Amino acid sequence: MSSIEKALIIAANAHTGQIQRNGEPYILHPLRIMLQMETIPEKIAAILHDVIEDSDITLEMLQKEGFSDDVLKTVDLLTHYEKDSYEEYIERLKSFPMARHIKIADLNDNMKIQRLKKVGEKDFQRLEKYHKHWKILIQEENEKA
Repeated sequence: MSSIEKALIIAANAHTGQIQRNGEPYILHPLRIMLQMETIPEKIAAILHDVIEDSDITLEMLQKEGFSDDVLKTVDLLTHYEKDSYEEYIERLKSFPMARHIKIADLNDNMKIQRLKKVGEKDFQRLEKYHKHWKILIQEENEKA
């Protein structure tokens, strides 16, 4: 089994039963991010980007599955651990191109507010937070280009 197939199975199992705010199965979110990536390592990290944060899967479990060090480091950077503020989380990942690229795609997907059935004040606050951090990552991307 290829690494990408393994990642797809792990992500599907990790996100089983999880639902997005718009009522869609959660797995569609990491799939959308994965499809925007170009390289196989980016695709693998993208599909796995929320599994540690949103399930019982650990980095050690992913390591035992044989994923590359680049993929493991990227998934770790993309995991927003409870001990870190969102600002610390963004600061931690912004210097690493693969993590930054995936996070930009993640934020773009999260900012598609038209997918929500009903939009409230919390949604606007979340959108504002995401946009602020998206700008930070885009600026970093432009500086590194």
